[in-house]
Amino acid sequence: MLTDKYKIVIFRDTDGGCHNFCCRGWLLLTVLFIFLGLAAGNVYLFKICSSARHYQHELTHFRKENQEQKIQIISFANKIKQMSDSVTTLQEFNTKIRVMVNLDQNQDQIGTSIGGPRTENLEDDFLPLYRNERLARRLHNFLDQLNTDTKLEEIRQQEIIQTIQTNTNILASTPSIWPTKGWVTSDFGYRTSPFTGHREFHKGLDISAPSGTPVYATAAGKIVLVTQTHGYGKNIIVDHGNGIMTRYAHLSKYAAQKNQTVKRGELIAYVGNTGRSTGPHLHYEVKLNGIPVNPQRYILE
Repeated sequence: MLTDKYKIVIFRDTDGGCHNFCCRGWLLLTVLFIFLGLAAGNVYLFKICSSARHYQHELTHFRKENQEQKIQIISFANKIKQMSDSVTTLQEFNTKIRVMVNLDQNQDQIGTSIGGPRTENLEDDFLPLYRNERLARRLHNFLDQLNTDTKLEEIRQQEIIQTIQTNTNILASTPSIWPTKGWVTSDFGYRTSPFTGHREFHKGLDISAPSGTPVYATAAGKIVLVTQTHGYGKNIIVDHGNGIMTRYAHLSKYAAQKNQTVKRGELIAYVGNTGRSTGPHLHYEVKLNGIPVNPQRYILE
């Protein structure tokens, strides 16, 4: 059958003519198989193209959904960052209050410094943003940490409230404002002496201000010393009770006298350049039970 000859006749309707083709059987089968193969291939390619278009549509949808999720996560992360900043601010404020009401007297001894917030830096952990699953886990961890910090601060605030209720005058007699208007030129702690060039411990804050700038009592108390010495120049010491005393030094002149009772914000002197000084400024000290502490830990402004 494959070797038999077959004649194919093609007629033309217009003039009645015809064309004859002779071919073997195997050739006809070959042509038939090629035709069927091409037809099957076209059907297969059509299905592949349809699937590709479907997958492309799904991929576009998933990419859009993924981008929307990223935007939502970033927005969520920013809100958590704001919450973290708020908790950190609350922690720092509560720490100052605790120091002021003598709940944390050991946190501000000589040589110690202000501690940072307990919450981690969120900005570093929000990268890279393409790892949504990892980022989501970190966000949950931050929420747990914030929840823990919030509960701890609630406990700390209850301690503060109880202490204040026990002694209603404690805040009035605790330094909490800036003694004068100016800018800090030397912080509390170790520094290089402007006179000797050697390392020395600075017991207070140096606040630079024009000579004659008013100096105010930072809390209610009693003036126990109005004097002039070589180092401090004209200076005033106020006893606020509860073991807290403040000193105001390098004054130009006094506006209060010894044994006078003063209130917070009351004028007591003026900035000057007396004593061991390189220019007009106020040297301000806070001592707790005779030990110098960082005045900025008490300033709430």
